[in-house]
Amino acid sequence: MAVNVAVVGATGAVGEEFLTVLAERDFPIKNLKLLASSRSAGKTIKYRGQDYKVELLTKDSFKGVEIALFSAGGSISKEFAPAAVSAGAIVVDNSSAFRMTDGVPLVVPEVNPQAIKGHKGIIANPNCSTIIMNVPVWPLYKANKIKRLVISTYQAVSGAGAWGLWELEDQIKAYASGQPIKKNKFPHQIVNNIFSHNSSVQENGYNEEENKMVKETRKIFGDAKIAVTATCVRVPVPRAHSESINIEFEKPMTPAEVREILAKAPGVTIVDCPEKSHFPMPLEASHQDNVFVGRIRQDISLDGGRGIDMFVAGDQLRKGAATNAIQIAELLIK
Repeated sequence: MAVNVAVVGATGAVGEEFLTVLAERDFPIKNLKLLASSRSAGKTIKYRGQDYKVELLTKDSFKGVEIALFSAGGSISKEFAPAAVSAGAIVVDNSSAFRMTDGVPLVVPEVNPQAIKGHKGIIANPNCSTIIMNVPVWPLYKANKIKRLVISTYQAVSGAGAWGLWELEDQIKAYASGQPIKKNKFPHQIVNNIFSHNSSVQENGYNEEENKMVKETRKIFGDAKIAVTATCVRVPVPRAHSESINIEFEKPMTPAEVREILAKAPGVTIVDCPEKSHFPMPLEASHQDNVFVGRIRQDISLDGGRGIDMFVAGDQLRKGAATNAIQIAELLIK
């Protein structure tokens, strides 16, 4: 069944990825509308060999639209998503605007596709780091309930938007040529450096990205008691986030059991070759939809074999954003 689709924020990093993934997955589009701010309105974008003119986003942009894919920031979503719903569209929103709103499903299709049925016009796409962690952790949670998760992230600069990539590239060029290294939007130099994720630190001492991982995981898993703690860091990598994940289960779990479960899990690719020291890397995870999982080993700090350590890498622009949203849209049209 072909549907009328609008992409809001079509010229941004994730918006461009929306169009790539829509074409790759042969999403059934009847009519396509590309929407953006006044800075980008009027531009021409090619989709599947056809030129589309980017239109100015207004509250009247959604007449006839059935599915609206939003990727333009929380303030834009709050302003324009209700107008899209009023016009009859279902909004799949990639921002944080509605993720923790009661009555708005927060969905990772490999984890909680059934939650989509409860939507009232808006479905929220989780945070990229949350999605990349949830995809491999959920099948383990189903097999052996998890008591606690400890996550450390290594997040690519393009997760901040296209400007993050430009800033890294500019600093690499400056460093290579012996020129002064200038920081623009990032709070610190990113080339040859890492720093705490550039979201604001909240009252509890966690930054916004870390709190998202905690709160969103509890909502997606439907488990308000699962203990989650995270440390989120920005690294000088262009694309794909990596994460170190420590899991404490209620019952013993061996690395062999974890590999057996994840080998059958949707959205997971195991990359775990100790002989060649070949494990998940952002370079190989880039432009892929699956989350790569490896370094699967017993946590020797926990008695009774209840702990597992693993390392994952996933493309935050694809599975962490565009692909996950389009998988939600695919569930809607089914």
